[in-house]
Amino acid sequence: MKFAMCNEFCDGWALEDVLRLARDVGYAGVEVAPFTLAEDVRRIPLAERQRLRGLAEECGLRLIGLHWLLVKPPGLFLTHPDVQIRRATQAYLEALIHLCADLGGDRLVLGSPKQRQVMPGCTLEQAWQWACEMFRALLPAATERGVTLCIEPLARAETNLLNTVREGLRMVDAVGHPRFRVHLDVKAMCDEGRPLDAIIREATGYIGHVHVNDANRNGPGWGDTDYGPVVRGLADSGYDDYASVEVFDFSFGAERIARSSLEFLKRVFAVLPAGARC
Repeated sequence: MKFAMCNEFCDGWALEDVLRLARDVGYAGVEVAPFTLAEDVRRIPLAERQRLRGLAEECGLRLIGLHWLLVKPPGLFLTHPDVQIRRATQAYLEALIHLCADLGGDRLVLGSPKQRQVMPGCTLEQAWQWACEMFRALLPAATERGVTLCIEPLARAETNLLNTVREGLRMVDAVGHPRFRVHLDVKAMCDEGRPLDAIIREATGYIGHVHVNDANRNGPGWGDTDYGPVVRGLADSGYDDYASVEVFDFSFGAERIARSSLEFLKRVFAVLPAGARC
């Protein structure tokens, strides 16, 4: 397992400073929220993208991918009944695919709960079909650039579309492409009320990325979430790629969040030898 940290909890920091913190603490990668780079990433020139990628490489790190995709610019909406809004959203997501690849990343986490709601007057089936159509349309660009789209099931309090990993897997099956996978978020899985290891095992072979945190929305190890089932489930699934620390309470400060979270992750994942089950 390789560990990365999401950059938005370094609230207000330049990406250069985030990279230095990640290097000093001992992370292998950084995951970027694009709204922290620009209001509209289409305004970021290629030279700047290459500079940021080079800075990460100088730090011995990788910019692994993007998440929190549709926070900015305003007006984007994955499942809006207005086809022009959906087209604008698709165009921006395609721009994010190119940004991700330019930075050296290979994954986009499709979360954005407020921009994928089933709107009043629409049905769940309509929203589902609009989402699937958009993802299928994005996959040629994703394939060309070596980027995987990872649909993120989220808690019922956050969105009314895609609330369980099973639903995420159903969408993966409906889209039917090797570059479209399910994303696992520990906080979100806790909302399902099922054993976390069982949820993870069901996704074996279809896991594109993982966010590690606590049900209390803080970092892993900062609450009551038992990580034993998480470790077992990921080991049993064979997933050995990146897991990124994503938190929603920045009040403890970036350095403390980064250090304490990684110390916890290294400790709990070290308990399980490679290839073993517990």
